[in-house]
Amino acid sequence: MRARRVLCLAGLLACGTSEGASFLLPGPGVDVVGEVGSAVVAEGETLLDIARRHDLGYNEITAANPGMDPWLPPPGGTVVLPTRFVLPAAPRRGIIVNVAEMRLYYYPEPSGDAPVVLTFPIGIGQEGWGTPLGVTEVIGKIKDPSWTVPASILEEHARMGDPLPVVVPPGPDNPLGAHALRLGMSSYLIHGTNKPYGIGRRASHGCIRLYPEDIETLFRHVAVPAPVWIIDQPYKLGRDGAELVLEAHAPVVDADHPPADRFTPLLAAAAAVGAADPGPLRDRVAAVVKRESGMPEPVAELAVTDAILARGWMLQLGAFAQRGNAARLAEELRAQGATVTVSANLNDGYCHVLVGPYAGRDGALAALEEIRQTTGYAGSIVAADRPGALTECRP
Repeated sequence: MRARRVLCLAGLLACGTSEGASFLLPGPGVDVVGEVGSAVVAEGETLLDIARRHDLGYNEITAANPGMDPWLPPPGGTVVLPTRFVLPAAPRRGIIVNVAEMRLYYYPEPSGDAPVVLTFPIGIGQEGWGTPLGVTEVIGKIKDPSWTVPASILEEHARMGDPLPVVVPPGPDNPLGAHALRLGMSSYLIHGTNKPYGIGRRASHGCIRLYPEDIETLFRHVAVPAPVWIIDQPYKLGRDGAELVLEAHAPVVDADHPPADRFTPLLAAAAAVGAADPGPLRDRVAAVVKRESGMPEPVAELAVTDAILARGWMLQLGAFAQRGNAARLAEELRAQGATVTVSANLNDGYCHVLVGPYAGRDGALAALEEIRQTTGYAGSIVAADRPGALTECRP
Protein backbone atom coordinates (compact mmCIF):
# COMPACT_ATOMS: atom_id res chain seq x y z
CA MET A 1 0.00 0.00 0.00
CA ARG A 2 1.35 3.45 -0.89
CA ALA A 3 2.20 5.73 1.98
CA ARG A 4 -0.54 8.30 2.29
CA ARG A 5 0.06 12.00 2.56
CA VAL A 6 0.05 13.62 5.99
CA LEU A 7 -1.93 16.86 5.82
CA CYS A 8 -2.01 17.72 9.52
CA LEU A 9 0.69 16.24 11.74
CA ALA A 10 0.61 17.63 15.24
CA GLY A 11 3.83 19.31 16.27
CA LEU A 12 5.40 19.06 12.83
CA LEU A 13 3.39 20.62 10.01
CA ALA A 14 0.37 22.79 9.59
CA CYS A 15 -2.39 21.78 7.21
CA GLY A 16 -1.94 22.37 3.51
CA THR A 17 0.91 22.35 1.01
CA SER A 18 2.51 25.74 1.60
CA GLU A 19 5.05 24.34 4.04
CA GLY A 20 6.22 21.32 2.08
CA ALA A 21 4.79 17.88 1.55
CA SER A 22 4.85 15.35 4.38
CA PHE A 23 4.23 11.63 3.92
CA LEU A 24 4.09 8.66 6.22
CA LEU A 25 7.35 6.81 5.69
CA PRO A 26 6.66 3.54 3.85
CA GLY A 27 7.76 0.26 5.34
CA PRO A 28 10.30 -2.19 3.93
CA GLY A 29 9.66 -3.11 0.32
CA VAL A 30 8.05 0.22 -0.66
CA ASP A 31 10.01 3.18 -2.04
CA VAL A 32 7.22 5.41 -3.39
CA VAL A 33 5.21 8.12 -1.64
CA GLY A 34 2.45 10.48 -2.74
CA GLU A 35 0.03 10.59 -5.65
CA VAL A 36 0.01 12.50 -8.94
CA GLY A 37 -2.46 15.40 -8.77
CA SER A 38 -3.95 18.01 -11.05
CA ALA A 39 -4.89 21.69 -10.99
CA VAL A 40 -6.98 23.96 -13.20
CA VAL A 41 -5.34 27.10 -14.57
CA ALA A 42 -6.99 30.31 -13.36
CA GLU A 43 -7.10 33.46 -15.47
CA GLY A 44 -3.71 35.20 -15.36
CA GLU A 45 -1.87 32.31 -13.68
CA THR A 46 1.50 30.99 -14.82
CA LEU A 47 2.82 27.48 -14.28
CA LEU A 48 5.24 29.01 -11.77
CA ASP A 49 2.31 30.35 -9.72
CA ILE A 50 0.75 26.88 -9.69
CA ALA A 51 4.09 25.26 -8.89
CA ARG A 52 4.64 27.39 -5.81
CA ARG A 53 1.09 26.90 -4.57
CA HIS A 54 1.63 23.13 -4.70
CA ASP A 55 5.25 23.22 -3.48
CA LEU A 56 6.84 22.22 -6.78
CA GLY A 57 9.80 23.63 -8.65
CA TYR A 58 9.98 25.09 -12.16
CA ASN A 59 11.79 21.99 -13.44
CA GLU A 60 9.17 19.60 -12.07
CA ILE A 61 6.04 21.31 -13.34
CA THR A 62 7.42 22.01 -16.82
CA ALA A 63 8.74 18.44 -17.23
CA ALA A 64 5.37 17.00 -16.19
CA ASN A 65 3.52 19.29 -18.64
CA PRO A 66 5.57 19.21 -21.86
CA GLY A 67 4.42 21.58 -24.57
CA MET A 68 2.55 23.88 -22.18
CA ASP A 69 3.80 27.48 -22.14
CA PRO A 70 4.97 28.07 -18.56
CA TRP A 71 4.15 31.78 -18.79
CA LEU A 72 0.86 31.56 -20.70
CA PRO A 73 -0.88 28.28 -19.85
CA PRO A 74 -4.45 28.19 -21.18
CA PRO A 75 -7.03 29.40 -18.62
CA GLY A 76 -9.24 26.48 -17.67
CA GLY A 77 -6.60 24.00 -18.79
CA THR A 78 -5.55 21.06 -16.62
CA VAL A 79 -2.03 20.97 -15.21
CA VAL A 80 -0.44 17.72 -14.04
CA LEU A 81 1.05 18.00 -10.54
CA PRO A 82 4.03 15.61 -10.18
CA THR A 83 3.51 14.98 -6.46
CA ARG A 84 4.45 11.30 -6.41
CA PHE A 85 8.07 10.50 -5.61
CA VAL A 86 10.49 7.58 -5.51
CA LEU A 87 12.56 8.03 -2.36
CA PRO A 88 16.26 8.39 -3.24
CA ALA A 89 18.62 5.45 -2.77
CA ALA A 90 20.21 6.94 0.36
CA PRO A 91 19.96 6.62 4.14
CA ARG A 92 16.47 7.41 5.40
CA ARG A 93 17.63 9.84 8.04
CA GLY A 94 18.69 13.45 8.18
CA ILE A 95 18.68 15.51 4.99
CA ILE A 96 19.06 14.10 1.47
CA VAL A 97 19.63 16.59 -1.35
CA ASN A 98 19.25 15.15 -4.85
CA VAL A 99 20.71 17.77 -7.20
CA ALA A 100 19.49 16.10 -10.41
CA GLU A 101 15.93 16.03 -9.09
CA MET A 102 16.29 19.48 -7.51
CA ARG A 103 14.51 18.22 -4.42
CA LEU A 104 15.37 17.85 -0.74
CA TYR A 105 14.12 15.06 1.54
CA TYR A 106 14.15 15.35 5.33
CA TYR A 107 13.65 12.42 7.68
CA PRO A 108 12.93 13.74 11.20
CA GLU A 109 14.26 11.81 14.18
CA PRO A 110 11.61 9.40 15.54
CA SER A 111 9.54 11.03 18.29
CA GLY A 112 6.93 8.40 19.11
CA ASP A 113 4.69 9.38 16.19
CA ALA A 114 4.60 7.43 12.95
CA PRO A 115 7.82 8.15 11.01
CA VAL A 116 7.48 10.63 8.17
CA VAL A 117 9.47 12.10 5.32
CA LEU A 118 9.19 15.76 4.32
CA THR A 119 10.18 16.89 0.84
CA PHE A 120 10.77 20.32 -0.71
CA PRO A 121 11.77 21.61 -4.16
CA ILE A 122 15.12 23.39 -4.33
CA GLY A 123 17.31 25.58 -6.52
CA ILE A 124 20.93 24.51 -7.06
CA GLY A 125 24.20 25.88 -8.40
CA GLN A 126 24.31 27.28 -11.91
CA GLU A 127 26.81 26.03 -14.49
CA GLY A 128 30.30 26.91 -13.34
CA TRP A 129 29.09 27.17 -9.73
CA GLY A 130 27.89 23.62 -9.20
CA THR A 131 26.49 22.43 -5.88
CA PRO A 132 29.12 20.05 -4.43
CA LEU A 133 28.31 16.41 -3.78
CA GLY A 134 29.27 14.58 -0.61
CA VAL A 135 28.42 13.84 3.00
CA THR A 136 28.34 16.67 5.52
CA GLU A 137 26.12 17.91 8.35
CA VAL A 138 24.16 20.93 9.52
CA ILE A 139 26.50 22.73 11.93
CA GLY A 140 24.47 25.88 12.62
CA LYS A 141 21.15 27.68 12.19
CA ILE A 142 20.98 31.41 11.43
CA LYS A 143 17.82 33.53 11.67
CA ASP A 144 17.83 36.73 9.57
CA PRO A 145 21.33 36.11 8.21
CA SER A 146 23.53 38.76 6.70
CA TRP A 147 25.47 37.77 3.58
CA THR A 148 29.20 38.34 3.41
CA VAL A 149 29.68 38.28 -0.33
CA PRO A 150 32.57 36.06 -1.50
CA ALA A 151 35.30 37.85 -3.48
CA SER A 152 34.55 35.79 -6.62
CA ILE A 153 30.92 36.93 -6.61
CA LEU A 154 31.91 40.55 -5.95
CA GLU A 155 34.17 40.36 -9.01
CA GLU A 156 31.47 38.73 -11.13
CA HIS A 157 28.90 41.41 -10.32
CA ALA A 158 31.43 44.20 -10.82
CA ARG A 159 32.14 42.89 -14.34
CA MET A 160 28.40 42.90 -15.09
CA GLY A 161 28.06 46.50 -13.91
CA ASP A 162 25.98 45.39 -10.91
CA PRO A 163 28.27 46.02 -7.91
CA LEU A 164 27.36 44.48 -4.56
CA PRO A 165 28.22 45.65 -1.06
CA VAL A 166 30.77 43.55 0.83
CA VAL A 167 28.04 42.62 3.33
CA VAL A 168 24.31 42.46 2.47
CA PRO A 169 22.30 43.02 5.68
CA PRO A 170 19.15 41.08 6.61
CA GLY A 171 16.03 42.19 4.79
CA PRO A 172 14.04 41.78 1.58
CA ASP A 173 17.10 42.33 -0.65
CA ASN A 174 19.14 39.59 1.00
CA PRO A 175 19.49 36.55 -1.34
CA LEU A 176 19.72 34.24 1.70
CA GLY A 177 16.18 35.03 2.78
CA ALA A 178 15.23 34.94 6.45
CA HIS A 179 16.64 31.52 7.42
CA ALA A 180 19.85 29.63 6.71
CA LEU A 181 21.34 26.28 7.71
CA ARG A 182 25.14 26.30 7.76
CA LEU A 183 26.80 23.15 6.41
CA GLY A 184 30.12 21.58 7.27
CA MET A 185 31.17 22.28 3.67
CA SER A 186 32.85 25.66 3.87
CA SER A 187 30.87 28.54 2.34
CA TYR A 188 27.79 26.44 1.50
CA LEU A 189 24.32 26.89 3.00
CA ILE A 190 20.79 25.59 2.73
CA HIS A 191 18.81 28.83 2.79
CA GLY A 192 15.75 30.75 1.69
CA THR A 193 15.60 33.19 -1.19
CA ASN A 194 14.25 36.57 -2.23
CA LYS A 195 13.74 35.21 -5.76
CA PRO A 196 11.31 32.29 -5.35
CA TYR A 197 10.91 31.74 -9.09
CA GLY A 198 14.49 30.38 -9.04
CA ILE A 199 13.33 27.24 -7.21
CA GLY A 200 13.63 24.27 -9.56
CA ARG A 201 16.38 25.94 -11.56
CA ARG A 202 20.15 26.15 -11.63
CA ALA A 203 20.27 29.67 -10.25
CA SER A 204 22.59 29.84 -7.22
CA HIS A 205 26.36 30.04 -6.73
CA GLY A 206 26.39 26.53 -5.28
CA CYS A 207 24.13 26.91 -2.25
CA ILE A 208 20.80 25.10 -1.93
CA ARG A 209 17.76 27.39 -2.04
CA LEU A 210 14.23 26.73 -0.76
CA TYR A 211 11.00 28.69 -0.93
CA PRO A 212 10.76 31.04 2.08
CA GLU A 213 7.92 29.03 3.63
CA ASP A 214 9.80 25.75 3.13
CA ILE A 215 13.08 26.85 4.71
CA GLU A 216 11.10 28.19 7.68
CA THR A 217 9.61 24.71 8.21
CA LEU A 218 12.94 22.94 7.77
CA PHE A 219 14.72 25.47 10.00
CA ARG A 220 12.17 24.98 12.75
CA HIS A 221 12.57 21.21 12.94
CA VAL A 222 16.14 20.35 11.97
CA ALA A 223 18.43 19.71 14.93
CA VAL A 224 22.12 20.61 15.11
CA PRO A 225 24.01 18.55 14.12
CA ALA A 226 22.03 16.72 11.46
CA PRO A 227 23.56 14.51 8.76
CA VAL A 228 23.34 15.68 5.15
CA TRP A 229 23.90 13.65 1.99
CA ILE A 230 24.18 15.61 -1.28
CA ILE A 231 23.73 13.13 -4.13
CA ASP A 232 23.18 13.08 -7.90
CA GLN A 233 20.50 10.56 -8.90
CA PRO A 234 18.66 11.53 -12.10
CA TYR A 235 17.20 8.01 -12.38
CA LYS A 236 15.51 6.50 -9.31
CA LEU A 237 14.26 2.92 -9.31
CA GLY A 238 11.75 1.98 -6.64
CA ARG A 239 9.43 -0.77 -5.52
CA ASP A 240 5.71 -0.05 -5.38
CA GLY A 241 3.85 -3.18 -4.42
CA ALA A 242 4.51 -5.75 -7.12
CA GLU A 243 5.74 -3.09 -9.57
CA LEU A 244 9.20 -1.79 -10.33
CA VAL A 245 8.92 1.92 -11.15
CA LEU A 246 11.41 4.39 -12.58
CA GLU A 247 11.50 8.16 -12.04
CA ALA A 248 13.70 9.98 -14.58
CA HIS A 249 14.97 13.56 -14.49
CA ALA A 250 17.25 15.48 -16.83
CA PRO A 251 20.84 14.90 -15.63
CA VAL A 252 22.85 17.87 -14.42
CA VAL A 253 25.51 18.42 -17.08
CA ASP A 254 28.26 21.06 -17.24
CA ALA A 255 30.27 21.90 -20.33
CA ASP A 256 33.53 20.75 -18.71
CA HIS A 257 31.99 17.54 -17.29
CA PRO A 258 30.64 15.21 -20.00
CA PRO A 259 27.66 13.11 -18.94
CA ALA A 260 28.43 9.69 -17.49
CA ASP A 261 26.93 6.47 -18.81
CA ARG A 262 24.06 6.07 -16.38
CA PHE A 263 21.85 3.93 -18.60
CA THR A 264 23.94 0.74 -18.46
CA PRO A 265 23.97 0.40 -14.65
CA LEU A 266 20.32 1.51 -14.51
CA LEU A 267 19.29 -1.25 -16.90
CA ALA A 268 21.38 -3.81 -15.00
CA ALA A 269 19.70 -2.84 -11.74
CA ALA A 270 16.22 -3.06 -13.32
CA ALA A 271 17.03 -6.45 -14.85
CA ALA A 272 18.26 -7.76 -11.49
CA VAL A 273 14.86 -7.38 -9.83
CA GLY A 274 12.39 -7.25 -12.73
CA ALA A 275 10.49 -10.21 -14.13
CA ALA A 276 10.40 -8.83 -17.70
CA ASP A 277 12.45 -10.17 -20.61
CA PRO A 278 15.61 -8.08 -21.22
CA GLY A 279 14.51 -6.70 -24.60
CA PRO A 280 11.11 -5.27 -23.60
CA LEU A 281 12.55 -4.10 -20.28
CA ARG A 282 15.29 -2.17 -22.08
CA ASP A 283 12.68 -0.51 -24.32
CA ARG A 284 10.49 0.53 -21.38
CA VAL A 285 13.42 1.87 -19.36
CA ALA A 286 14.74 3.76 -22.39
CA ALA A 287 11.32 5.33 -23.03
CA VAL A 288 11.03 6.59 -19.43
CA VAL A 289 14.59 7.94 -19.53
CA LYS A 290 13.86 9.75 -22.79
CA ARG A 291 10.69 11.40 -21.42
CA GLU A 292 12.40 12.74 -18.26
CA SER A 293 8.93 13.48 -16.91
CA GLY A 294 10.02 13.37 -13.27
CA MET A 295 7.09 11.07 -12.43
CA PRO A 296 7.39 7.41 -11.39
CA GLU A 297 6.40 5.11 -14.26
CA PRO A 298 6.11 1.28 -14.13
CA VAL A 299 8.79 -0.58 -16.08
CA ALA A 300 8.41 -4.18 -14.86
CA GLU A 301 6.77 -6.50 -12.43
CA LEU A 302 9.02 -7.49 -9.58
CA ALA A 303 10.35 -11.02 -9.79
CA VAL A 304 8.24 -12.28 -6.86
CA THR A 305 6.12 -15.43 -6.91
CA ASP A 306 4.77 -17.73 -4.23
CA ALA A 307 7.32 -20.37 -5.28
CA ILE A 308 10.22 -17.94 -4.94
CA LEU A 309 9.02 -16.76 -1.55
CA ALA A 310 9.64 -20.24 -0.13
CA ARG A 311 13.22 -20.53 -1.41
CA GLY A 312 15.02 -17.72 0.34
CA TRP A 313 16.28 -14.26 -0.44
CA MET A 314 19.59 -12.47 -0.97
CA LEU A 315 20.38 -8.76 -0.60
CA GLN A 316 22.03 -7.26 -3.67
CA LEU A 317 24.22 -4.32 -2.67
CA GLY A 318 25.97 -3.61 -5.94
CA ALA A 319 26.79 -4.78 -9.48
CA PHE A 320 30.24 -4.03 -10.91
CA ALA A 321 32.03 -4.57 -14.21
CA GLN A 322 35.33 -5.15 -12.35
CA ARG A 323 35.68 -7.79 -9.64
CA GLY A 324 38.12 -5.61 -7.69
CA ASN A 325 35.46 -2.96 -7.11
CA ALA A 326 32.99 -5.61 -5.97
CA ALA A 327 35.59 -7.13 -3.64
CA ARG A 328 36.23 -3.79 -1.93
CA LEU A 329 32.53 -3.32 -1.18
CA ALA A 330 32.31 -6.92 0.02
CA GLU A 331 35.16 -6.40 2.50
CA GLU A 332 33.53 -3.26 3.86
CA LEU A 333 30.26 -5.15 4.41
CA ARG A 334 32.08 -8.10 6.00
CA ALA A 335 33.63 -5.66 8.45
CA GLN A 336 30.06 -4.85 9.51
CA GLY A 337 29.46 -8.54 10.24
CA ALA A 338 27.54 -9.42 7.06
CA THR A 339 27.80 -12.77 5.26
CA VAL A 340 28.85 -11.71 1.77
CA THR A 341 29.45 -13.46 -1.55
CA VAL A 342 30.64 -11.98 -4.84
CA SER A 343 29.03 -13.76 -7.79
CA ALA A 344 28.53 -13.23 -11.51
CA ASN A 345 25.06 -13.19 -13.03
CA LEU A 346 24.80 -14.96 -16.37
CA ASN A 347 22.18 -12.50 -17.61
CA ASP A 348 24.31 -9.38 -17.37
CA GLY A 349 27.89 -10.50 -16.71
CA TYR A 350 28.31 -8.12 -13.77
CA CYS A 351 29.90 -9.03 -10.44
CA HIS A 352 27.11 -8.85 -7.88
CA VAL A 353 27.75 -8.25 -4.17
CA LEU A 354 25.22 -10.38 -2.29
CA VAL A 355 24.40 -10.71 1.41
CA GLY A 356 22.46 -13.63 2.85
CA PRO A 357 20.54 -15.84 2.28
CA TYR A 358 17.49 -15.04 4.41
CA ALA A 359 14.63 -17.51 4.79
CA GLY A 360 11.83 -14.93 4.70
CA ARG A 361 11.20 -11.88 2.53
CA ASP A 362 10.29 -9.69 5.51
CA GLY A 363 13.54 -10.60 7.25
CA ALA A 364 15.51 -9.81 4.10
CA LEU A 365 13.80 -6.43 3.76
CA ALA A 366 14.49 -5.60 7.40
CA ALA A 367 18.17 -6.55 6.98
CA LEU A 368 18.39 -4.44 3.84
CA GLU A 369 16.98 -1.42 5.68
CA GLU A 370 19.44 -1.96 8.56
CA ILE A 371 22.37 -2.00 6.12
CA ARG A 372 21.03 1.15 4.47
CA GLN A 373 20.82 2.91 7.84
CA THR A 374 24.27 1.83 9.09
CA THR A 375 26.36 2.07 5.91
CA GLY A 376 24.41 4.31 3.52
CA TYR A 377 24.37 1.60 0.83
CA ALA A 378 21.02 1.05 -0.83
CA GLY A 379 20.18 -2.18 -2.59
CA SER A 380 17.41 -4.61 -3.39
CA ILE A 381 16.31 -8.12 -2.49
CA VAL A 382 16.54 -10.92 -5.02
CA ALA A 383 15.48 -14.54 -4.96
CA ALA A 384 18.30 -16.88 -4.01
CA ASP A 385 17.60 -19.00 -7.13
CA ARG A 386 16.47 -16.28 -9.51
CA PRO A 387 16.81 -16.82 -13.27
CA GLY A 388 20.34 -16.29 -14.55
CA ALA A 389 22.12 -18.66 -12.18
CA LEU A 390 24.90 -17.09 -10.17
CA THR A 391 28.42 -18.47 -10.68
CA GLU A 392 31.83 -17.50 -9.39
CA CYS A 393 32.81 -13.99 -10.43
CA ARG A 394 36.12 -14.15 -12.28
CA PRO A 395 38.72 -11.35 -12.08
